[in-house]
Amino acid sequence: MNLLIYKTQSELFEDLIDYIVTIANQSIAENDCFNFVLTGGNSPKALYELLATTYRDKIDWSKVYFFFGDERNVLPDHESYNGLMAKRAILDPLNIAEDHIFYVDTTLAPEKAAIEYNKEITAHFNGADIIFDLILLGMGDDAHTASLFPGTSILDNKEVEIDSVFVEKLSTYRISFTAPLINKAKNIAFLVFGESKAQAVKTRYRSTKKEYKIAVLHNSSTLLMVV
Repeated sequence: MNLLIYKTQSELFEDLIDYIVTIANQSIAENDCFNFVLTGGNSPKALYELLATTYRDKIDWSKVYFFFGDERNVLPDHESYNGLMAKRAILDPLNIAEDHIFYVDTTLAPEKAAIEYNKEITAHFNGADIIFDLILLGMGDDAHTASLFPGTSILDNKEVEIDSVFVEKLSTYRISFTAPLINKAKNIAFLVFGESKAQAVKTRYRSTKKEYKIAVLHNSSTLLMVV
């Protein structure tokens, strides 16, 4: 894993976009597609907007397939739905075809939504191992990533899949990639913004607790970008 520390968000984004463009073009050259997993929340919005404007000509977006590493248990038109932010910031501006976007169907119950998302992704990979070209991830103040919160049942899931999980501290369900699925990715990039989340990085590194040791910082192709 490579740890990169930046003074400003703009410096981080500049390097990260170069990284995304390089991986995307390499994947398209080798496999005629780029399987790209987006992270939610507010932090990556500016990144997505830059990709859709300033850097839109750097990638053949018709070859890109978009996925979501986790999703909140809210309806698709809710402001907290990760897919809605991505739709506004990057997917609609780039006119991405609907069949290249894999949203989580949160009109279903969480367990059913996870099952259906598994089916859709399995079909996309056409029976091959589910190995994404690049997964973007954030990190919370409690060191969670995707919806792998400390102390939740999903941390015990050893399957390469999407699962539903009840997050007691939020009193709600989430739908999330499991740690084994994330760790199979060819490339992973964590985006960490702010002092509190930088502290979360230290927590992960130093902790001997199971909930941190089980999580997803051991992939050798992981890039951890902190500002």
